[in-house]
Amino acid sequence: MNSVIVYTSTFCGYCFAAKSLLSKKGISYEEVNLSESPEMRQEIMEKWGWRTVPLIIINDKLIGGFRELASLESQNKLDSYLNSD
Repeated sequence: MNSVIVYTSTFCGYCFAAKSLLSKKGISYEEVNLSESPEMRQEIMEKWGWRTVPLIIINDKLIGGFRELASLESQNKLDSYLNSD
């Protein structure tokens, strides 16, 4: 089963765009709003080395942000990420 986590913040246009892309493809995801948890933001930075949102993780692999997600989709590679373990 796919695991998609999207770390976001409240007023983030790229976060909205990433969630929209995933929803349009019918991909379920868990959203974690880091605006509500500064401690978790620090944990995420330390674990993944990523400082901006959205931060997209698919099957425990760092995808990156919206641009990386959109690039995978435009190259027809997103589905292969979703189908890998």
